[in-house]
Amino acid sequence: MASGRSSAATLRISRPNARFQQWEALLRTRNKRQRAGEFLVQGVRPISVAVARGWPIRAVLYDAERSLSTWGTQVLERSAGARVAVAPELLRRLSEKPQDAPELVAVATMPDDRWARITVGSSFLGMVFDRPSLPGNIGTVVRSLDAFGGSGLVVTGHGADPYDPASVRASTGSLFAVPVVRAPSHRPVLAWVSEQRAAGVPVTVVGTDENGADDIADLDLTGPTLFVLGNETAGLSAGWREACDVVARIPMGGAARSSAASSLNAACAATVTLYEAARQRRRAQGPA
Repeated sequence: MASGRSSAATLRISRPNARFQQWEALLRTRNKRQRAGEFLVQGVRPISVAVARGWPIRAVLYDAERSLSTWGTQVLERSAGARVAVAPELLRRLSEKPQDAPELVAVATMPDDRWARITVGSSFLGMVFDRPSLPGNIGTVVRSLDAFGGSGLVVTGHGADPYDPASVRASTGSLFAVPVVRAPSHRPVLAWVSEQRAAGVPVTVVGTDENGADDIADLDLTGPTLFVLGNETAGLSAGWREACDVVARIPMGGAARSSAASSLNAACAATVTLYEAARQRRRAQGPA
């Protein structure tokens, strides 16, 4: 354990002042996150990945009554954000852990929703999540995209926020490695896809639905592919269903086939489809 704290701390907060209340609002209020252009990052791995990836950090909050570990010291040294010593009871509130105060909580900059953040080429593998209900599902989908070589996630419609703390935690740091872009509906996404096709990238838009016409494994997913994942309860919207080049299903067996639980959780379905695309692409490449 490091025996001391950095002398570069610019602020010390021992009670819930106005600045702390602004940070606390980032936990629960999407509009506050959007207006501030920032969000909270909790946990060792997400903070580590954010710093390693050079993500813009506005502030690093640390326990004012605790010696920093080697990890905490390195995070402070590598981050260009303000260093803020915070009373442990306040840090617990920002971490949403009532028992133990974490060592650090970071305040990160929210990126712009620019299509240019997502690289589209011959190996493009992206996903749209339409009107997601649960922020944790967004984070899990981002994590799966990272695991299987995905290029980016597009979140459409009015739904959960990818920068909600539950989404950031569920991504286990992948949110800082995989670009996420938000769009109000399917229309700007389709315009973006049309631009890629006009530029010579033949993106195929593949919807996923339990009543899809084809099994996902029967499709050729080796080319540029954009999967579309519908809302957890309502599934694909009419607009997305019409826009997809094909709507595929994941074949189900066992009790799920004949029960009310006839479809996978949205995040699980995303993981299966991404794995199938990655499997086909590895096979197409042949032995290393």
